[in-house]
Amino acid sequence: MTSSNERLIFLPGGGGEVSSRPAQRLDQSSRIIPKSATGYTKSCFLTEKIDTLDSQSASPKWLVQDVAAGLPNGAPQEGSDSPVPFFHILERLKTTPREGWRRFGKKNGESISDHMYRMAMMAMFAPEPLRGLLDIQRCTNMALIHDMAESLVGDITPVEGISKEEKNRRETTTMDFLTTNILGNVDGGRIAQNIRSLWQEYEDGVTLESKFVHDLDKIELILQMVEYERASACKCDLGEFTWVYCKIMLPETKAWAKTILDEREELWGGREHVSYTAIEDPEDIMEMMLGKSYQAKANNIRQNGTKSNGSS
Repeated sequence: MTSSNERLIFLPGGGGEVSSRPAQRLDQSSRIIPKSATGYTKSCFLTEKIDTLDSQSASPKWLVQDVAAGLPNGAPQEGSDSPVPFFHILERLKTTPREGWRRFGKKNGESISDHMYRMAMMAMFAPEPLRGLLDIQRCTNMALIHDMAESLVGDITPVEGISKEEKNRRETTTMDFLTTNILGNVDGGRIAQNIRSLWQEYEDGVTLESKFVHDLDKIELILQMVEYERASACKCDLGEFTWVYCKIMLPETKAWAKTILDEREELWGGREHVSYTAIEDPEDIMEMMLGKSYQAKANNIRQNGTKSNGSS
């Protein structure tokens, strides 16, 4: 049920531009969207909490140095030529849970590093023709790095009322702190520069590799969602998270997600459950989200089996 401090976000099928709608009140039954003949709904909805207060002015400014100083084992050593202080910081990725699941009672759910590890493994299985357009090693590294800032920032979710701008500020300053203050003197800073570059590439979301890893981020969530539902014998409906299907861009990864959601429909066996998904023509998605350049290259691989190395 939405409340007065929430708005309804409508995502056109296939992940086009997100548009805001005026706040509406929905009862629980209205969230169970009827399935279409394809087995999926035709539109996606997401309730996004809006904090009506200026959370940044209401509390002291968040500083990464303050967080680092308050770590259980003390502030990490800065300026060291050893990567060991950084290795200790990485431990926090192993022990920090993904916050989205905690709202559904999964207090001992997956950690941030659990999520990134499976993404990295998934990157190794990129299907053709997509595989021929990707630098797979770069994708794997990007998957292992993309949430690194959460080691100090934590896993910020939309319901916390922190703006995207503030979230980006925290994560950017954290990555600068890690790659400059902690790793700047390790191996002449070369590894740190590569980490920082890969993280920024993911954040910018322009390259094909970054688009692929963004898709993996969403698919890994869908996988975990179905696995938690199965483990609960469908006592826990996590369908709120299915909206991310609409944001998957590449047709090859879209096919993976559809397979997982088909498994979910079979799991629920016709019982009432939440599903915010949409089915679109993969070619339409490819052209709309990536432009004709990718489409031409992909079609060339389909027709001729031509493969290229490196990024697009």
